[in-house]
Amino acid sequence: MVDSPPRDRLPRHVGIIMDGNGRWARARGLPREDGHERGADSVRTVVRAARKVGVEALTLFAFSSQNWDRPHEEVFHLMELLRRYLVQEREEILGNGIRLVTVGDSERLPPYVRAPLVELMSASAENRDMVLCLALSYGGREMLTKAVREMCRASVAGRLEPNDITVETVESYLDSARILPPLDLLIRTSGEHRISNFFLWETAYAELHFTEKMWPEFDRDDLMIALQDFASRERRFGQTSEQVSRPAATGEGDPGLD
Repeated sequence: MVDSPPRDRLPRHVGIIMDGNGRWARARGLPREDGHERGADSVRTVVRAARKVGVEALTLFAFSSQNWDRPHEEVFHLMELLRRYLVQEREEILGNGIRLVTVGDSERLPPYVRAPLVELMSASAENRDMVLCLALSYGGREMLTKAVREMCRASVAGRLEPNDITVETVESYLDSARILPPLDLLIRTSGEHRISNFFLWETAYAELHFTEKMWPEFDRDDLMIALQDFASRERRFGQTSEQVSRPAATGEGDPGLD
């Protein structure tokens, strides 16, 4: 069993692009739906492991804005799988102090999914042990477009001067910034080395960890390996090693050369 890093070296917020369900199933001569079923088991394992070691927030890229374009049968199966997860894991979430939140256009979800989702978010709202965020009908470009649209409306209404817009202003209009700490670590499974329109703004200073494991194979030890990898890195935020080694060095400096 792989040990977790010390708590003071843990990322506060971990995001995971859960990739490889279909390829895992295809390699075994199984339908894609079987891969998604096994992937749901990995979700349960990883959520429990993250809470146990002390991760403050975990975001799972569960369904993208582009996933609506997949075959109708697969979309229906994914929605049913999500509904089942919300029902079956309700007691686990509430009993372990987990607060459930979402990012993305959840209004597009069918009513039979949105109803248990909204209910569980409300029931878990006061929990404080860990935040579990599901990115549902989510796209990074779509979320940035939404933020720009809201800023334009605020400017037209006289509530926001264009010259006063800063990095912090833009961030304040993102749903993620309102409910989650800054993203520290992004994990992607299945050997792909891209972020696929996930948390485009939020990954600016996140550490990236790629693994060859398909999501249905990703388990507690794989999560610990990613956390150990994060703990071993020096996070400079654009500064030099000498600067960040000083106790007074804090914040995110401008990007610079290594």
